[in-house]
Amino acid sequence: FLQKHIFTPLTISIRNTHNEYIITKENNGTREIILNHEKTKNSLSINMMSNLIQAINANNEDTSLRAIVLSAKGNVFSAGHNLKELQIIDGKQQYKLVFKKAVDLMKSIMDSPVPVIAKVNGFATAAGCQLVASCDMIVCSDTSKFSTPGANFGIFCSTPGIPLARSVPKSRAMYMLLTGQPINAKEAYESGLVTKVVPPEELDEEVTKIIDQIKLKSRSVITLGKYFFYRQINLNIFDAYKLGQDIMVNNTEMDDGQEGIRSFVEKRKAKWSHK
Repeated sequence: FLQKHIFTPLTISIRNTHNEYIITKENNGTREIILNHEKTKNSLSINMMSNLIQAINANNEDTSLRAIVLSAKGNVFSAGHNLKELQIIDGKQQYKLVFKKAVDLMKSIMDSPVPVIAKVNGFATAAGCQLVASCDMIVCSDTSKFSTPGANFGIFCSTPGIPLARSVPKSRAMYMLLTGQPINAKEAYESGLVTKVVPPEELDEEVTKIIDQIKLKSRSVITLGKYFFYRQINLNIFDAYKLGQDIMVNNTEMDDGQEGIRSFVEKRKAKWSHK
């Protein structure tokens, strides 16, 4: 892992791309990926998910990339899977393709070497809620709502329930999954689903504050920490400590690990190499 994530610095300029499904804006180390298919309420069709995966993975070896933000146009962050792609005429292979693509999307978020932050201003439902819950952090407006209503339509939100159950207490997850009823931003915050709740006009500022704090750190250390977090979370405590011990030894041997120690001892600002 450590060898895989030793990067050569590149320079990111302002880059904006646009297609039918997403808008990508990249500036000063932050890549914002905007879901842009309002006519389907930003549904996670195969094409939408493919575009998201590509945008999340693009140039992720570039050390000047420090954070990714997922947001959406319109008042629905995402309505979940496009049910038109799940009709009986499409057949089992089509169903497998849809759900595999969704798993690949969620894995791309966890495997991203930089933090992925959901910026939600609207309704995130079903697989849209899954997408949000899979992000490393979630900042939402106080008017946002979250739901997993698949049972209402005869398709239980099994995969959306996976990150949900790892984010909120069992009774809250079961309430959402079994009743299909949405929870509001305050309830989502109290349950641990979201990181911050702010008025809509303060969303951009709050996300920027978080990213500014991330940028003060070594990217290689952040990458290592994210890698460790997702691999230890479901281990038993003894295996988690064993893995953590090995990771901390590796971390201490890294250039930026030693630079951090020296800067602390010498009472100066660290000069990160991001290696």
